[in-house]
Amino acid sequence: MQNKFEKLKNYLTELSEQGLCLAFSGGIDSTLLLYLCKNMNILAITLNTDFQTEYEIKETQELCKKYHIKQFIIEPDILQDPLINNNPQDRCYHCKKYLFKTAIQKAHEAGFKYMIDGTNFDDLKVYRPGLKALDELNVISPLAKFKITKQEIRNYSKQCGIKIYDKPSTPCLATRFPYYTKLTKENLKTVEKGEQILKNYGFTSCRLRLHGDIARIEIRQEQFTRLFQKKSDLIKELKPLGLKYLTIDIEGLRSGSMDI
Repeated sequence: MQNKFEKLKNYLTELSEQGLCLAFSGGIDSTLLLYLCKNMNILAITLNTDFQTEYEIKETQELCKKYHIKQFIIEPDILQDPLINNNPQDRCYHCKKYLFKTAIQKAHEAGFKYMIDGTNFDDLKVYRPGLKALDELNVISPLAKFKITKQEIRNYSKQCGIKIYDKPSTPCLATRFPYYTKLTKENLKTVEKGEQILKNYGFTSCRLRLHGDIARIEIRQEQFTRLFQKKSDLIKELKPLGLKYLTIDIEGLRSGSMDI
């Protein structure tokens, strides 16, 4: 593993000589890249859309400040594009294309040649239509290039003293809706508020999937008992969000459950 990361650091150093721009989401993948590049010629660009929570954006600001890295926060109106807000099965492709074109233009205007992102080697093995857009735009994914897996990223981040090495994955809020469900600011905000309520009760890894006025809650199976213990309190806080029915998915938390 160490050899992989030495090669990665050398590669990033070479790229940074002509200016390196990182699409920085605040997840552990892009945070490790931020850490590795902290003494290089680098710019972090964070895309603040209706698909991210306010807390996530605040975390990116804190990390950039910690590592003394210049950050641009861009706020594109992602929902103006019908190919995105109609939520087709290839929504991720259209979204990545829209966002990264915006980010690349900003990076070039600031004098940074290369755009990199935090896609890791495991991401290449699952349904990720957005990867096609990254390839078309010549976005570089260094972690994937050096076949670095999620677990290797977590292990190495821990060695580096990165406190969020075990941070749960936080896919964009659009993944909480069935395909072809129109995405609106209101229903995205409902998901954001609902998941924050769940996190406040200790369910740090959770998804609140919306099927109309039915909420399907995904948490880790070992936390089912705790959820039922807190049932009354959760009902009182979640139902005022406009949720008529509250359900728990007995398969538990899993990635990409809307892709099945």
